Amino acid sequence: MMTSKYHWRMLFAALTLAGLVACSQREPEGVQGLPGMAAVTVGAEQRQGFFDTFWRPDTGKFYLQLDSFDEPFLYVSWLARGVGSNDLGLDRGQLGATRVVRFQRVGPRVLLVQDNSAYRAASKDVAEQAAVEESFATSVIAGFDIAAESAAGDSVLVDATGFFLRDAHGISAKLAKQEEGDYTPDAALSSIYLPRTRSFPDNTEVEAIVTLTGKPAGKFLPTVVPDPTRVSVHMHHSLVRLPEPGFTPIPFEPRSGYIDPAYSGYFQDYSTAIHEPLKGSWLPRHRLAKRDPAAAISEPVEPIIYYLDRGAPEPVRTALIEGARWWNQAFTSAGYKNAFQVELLPEDADPMDVRYNVIQWVHRATRGWSYGSSVRDPRTGEIIKGHVTLGSLRVRQDYLLAEGLLAPYGESDLEAQVEEFALARLRQLSAHEVGHTLGLEHNFAASVNDRASVMDYPHPLVTLDDVGNVDVSQAYAVGIGDWDKRAIQYGYQDLSSAQDSIAAREAILSETLDSDLLFIGDRDARGPGTPHPQASLWDNGSNAIDELDRLQQLRSTVLANFSEYVIREGRPLASIEEVLVPMYLLHRFQLQAAAKFIGGQYFSYAMRGDGQRPTGPVAAGEQLRALRSLLATLQPEFLALDADLLRLLPPRPLGYPPTRELFTRSTGVVFDPIAAAEASSQLTLEVLLDPQRAARMGRLGQLYSDQPGFFVVLEQLLAETWFKQSPAPANAALQRAINDQVLQALLKLVVDPAATTQVRALTASYLDQLRSALERSEPAHPAWRAQKLLAVALIKERLSELQPEGMKPPLPPPGSPIGG
Repeated sequence: MMTSKYHWRMLFAALTLAGLVACSQREPEGVQGLPGMAAVTVGAEQRQGFFDTFWRPDTGKFYLQLDSFDEPFLYVSWLARGVGSNDLGLDRGQLGATRVVRFQRVGPRVLLVQDNSAYRAASKDVAEQAAVEESFATSVIAGFDIAAESAAGDSVLVDATGFFLRDAHGISAKLAKQEEGDYTPDAALSSIYLPRTRSFPDNTEVEAIVTLTGKPAGKFLPTVVPDPTRVSVHMHHSLVRLPEPGFTPIPFEPRSGYIDPAYSGYFQDYSTAIHEPLKGSWLPRHRLAKRDPAAAISEPVEPIIYYLDRGAPEPVRTALIEGARWWNQAFTSAGYKNAFQVELLPEDADPMDVRYNVIQWVHRATRGWSYGSSVRDPRTGEIIKGHVTLGSLRVRQDYLLAEGLLAPYGESDLEAQVEEFALARLRQLSAHEVGHTLGLEHNFAASVNDRASVMDYPHPLVTLDDVGNVDVSQAYAVGIGDWDKRAIQYGYQDLSSAQDSIAAREAILSETLDSDLLFIGDRDARGPGTPHPQASLWDNGSNAIDELDRLQQLRSTVLANFSEYVIREGRPLASIEEVLVPMYLLHRFQLQAAAKFIGGQYFSYAMRGDGQRPTGPVAAGEQLRALRSLLATLQPEFLALDADLLRLLPPRPLGYPPTRELFTRSTGVVFDPIAAAEASSQLTLEVLLDPQRAARMGRLGQLYSDQPGFFVVLEQLLAETWFKQSPAPANAALQRAINDQVLQALLKLVVDPAATTQVRALTASYLDQLRSALERSEPAHPAWRAQKLLAVALIKERLSELQPEGMKPPLPPPGSPIGG
C-alpha cells in the first residue's frame, strides 16, 4: 500500500500529463513558445474578413489576427458620434487622417508603421527608391505584444484593445487648445462597440466607445454633454485593402478647378529630372472608366454611387437626393451614361464603412459649416470614399431668411414659397458638398458667369416685381453649372482610347479657357482683403457694385414692410428680432464683394503660352464708384430702423434667453437700435480699412498713374462721417455712433501690426487732422461736445503710444544653405 504522500505525487503527475496531452490535441504552442491561437480565442466571437477579429466577452479583449507582414494597407480613423457643437468642431462622421501603414513583426512584438508617402521616388530603380526611404523618417504609430501564435508561426494574434480605445481623433488636444479643459481617455469607461464592428473581404471596421474624463473649463462643452466631466464619443477605425492596380493618376493642374494641393496633399518626387519641379500632387478623383472607351456615350465599368443618410427627414431627404443627382448631368457631358447615382443608404449599412460614399445628415447645437471630404489613396489621389457632412440647421436658417423676405404670416398665402425657398437651397448645398467629394475646389468667380457653378457660395437672388413685391422664384439656380461640366470633363473623361491623353486633356482645358468661364479658388477669394473684384463669397451679379446698389434698395423695401407677419401667430413678439437680423444685414456679403473693386486687381492662373492675361488693375472710376456705394451704408438714413418696428419689439420672455444670433445691446433687456447700426457699420469699416487693401492701393499707384491711393479712402470716410454737416435731430445719435465706430477703426489700424508702415503713417496723419479740426470746433449740443472731447483725448493717447519698434520690417527669405 502506497503512502499518502506518494499517492498525491503520482496523481499530480498523471493530471499534468493528461493536461499536456489535451493541450497538444487542442492547439500546439507557437514556434517561439507563445500560447496557441485556440487558447487565447476560446469563447471568443470571431469576425472573418480583411483582418479576422476576435472579441472575448469574458475579458473585454479585442484581438486582430495577422497572417502576413510588411504589406501596406490604408488606415483611417473617424469620429463616428460627435460632441454636437460647431464651436468645438467635433462632429458626427468627422474624418481623421488617411495613412498608408503596414504591420512589421519584431520578435515577440508587432509594430504598426506609417509609410512616408510625402517623399518618394517614382522610378523603378531600387537604389534610388532606397535613397529616398532612408533619407526621411517613418512613424511607428502603435506597438502590440503578440498574444498567441499558430503552430506554423505564419499567423499571430495581437491584443488591439488599447489601440482602438485610445484617443485616435485627438479630442483631448482639441479641447485643451480651445481651453475647454484637460481630458484623458479612461479605459475603465471605454469599450469596443460591437454593433458597428465588422469585417469584410476588403475592409475591417472597428468602433469603440471612448470616454475622456477631466474637469471642464470652457463655455461650450457643458452645453452639449450631460456630464462634462465625462465625454463619451464613438471612434471608428477602418483598415482597408489598397485599391487594385489600373488607376491612372492625373497631375494637378491649377486651372482645372480641382482641390488645392494644400488640402489634397503634396509629395516630393526625387526621381524627377533636374529641369522638372520636385514638388507634385495628383488630382483627387474617383476611379471611373467607360465600358466602351471608343463610344461617345457609354455606360461606366462601375458607376459612382452616393448614399444618403436615412436620418434625413422628408422633405429634406428628397431635396438632398435631387441636388446630389445633378452631378449626373456633368458626367453625361463627359461621355457617360448613368455614371453618377444617388440612393438611400441601406438599413444595415454603416455610414463609416469605406465601401459607401455617404451624404451624412449631422446635428449640432448651433448652426455651422457643411463639408465635403473624402478618403484618398495618398499614393495616387484616388478617392476611395466620398463623405459629405451636411449641417441640419442650414435649412432652418434659410427658412428664417424666407420669412424675413416674404413676411408670409399675414393675409397672403406665402408659406409654400417659404418652404420651397429653403429646399431649393438644400438642393444646391447637397450638390456643392458632393462636388468637393468628387475632387472639385470652390469657384468663387462663378456668380459673374450667370451662376455657372454649384461650387460657388450662392446668395439668394431676390428681386422686386413690377408692383414692388418681393420675388424669390429665382433665389437659387437649378442644376449643375457650365463650369462644373467643364471641370468634370477634364478630370473624368475617359481618354484611354486617345493616342495622347495628355494632349487631349490640355485640349479640354483650352476649350474651357476660350469659353471665358472664370475660375478663382478659395484661397484667393475668401479673405476680406483679397483683390479679385469678380471673386467673392455669397454674392450675385456680373458687377458687384451694381448688385450692392440694387440690394440696398431691396433691403429698404424689406425693412419698410417688416412687421409681426414675419413670425407665426402664437410666437413671442420678441422673436421678430431673430428674423430682423439677417434682413438688416442683407447687404453684408455683397458689401464685401463690392469692396474688392477698391484697390482691386484682376488676375488669372496663367501659364506661359496659354493666352490668359496675368493681371490688370480695376479702373479708377470703378474704384471710386465702389467707394461711394460702400459709404452709403454708413449713412444714418440707411441704418435707421422704423420707430413703429422698434415699438413692436419687447424684451425676450422667460424661456427665450438671448443668443449669439441677436444683436448685442447696451440697453439691458431692451432692443438697442444703436447697437444694430454699430454692428452694420463694423462690416463696412472692416473691408474699407483692410490692411492688405490699403497696402495694395499704394503699390498699384506705383504701377499705374491713375490709381487712387489709400488717402482717398481716408478723406472720403471722414468727409462722410466726422466732417459731414450735422444731421437732423432724429438721426443725431446714430451719426455719433457711426463716428465713434469710424474713430475706433482708425485707431485700430494705426497700430495694426499687419498694416505697412506707410499705411500706419497715413492713418496717423488723418487722425491728427481730425484731432486738429475737432479742437477748433465749438459744438453747441452737449452730446456733440462730449464726443469731441473724448475723441480728441483718444487720438492724442493713441498717437503718443506709437513707437518705431512697433513697425517691424519684413524678413527676407533664407539664404544659406543653397538648395531647393
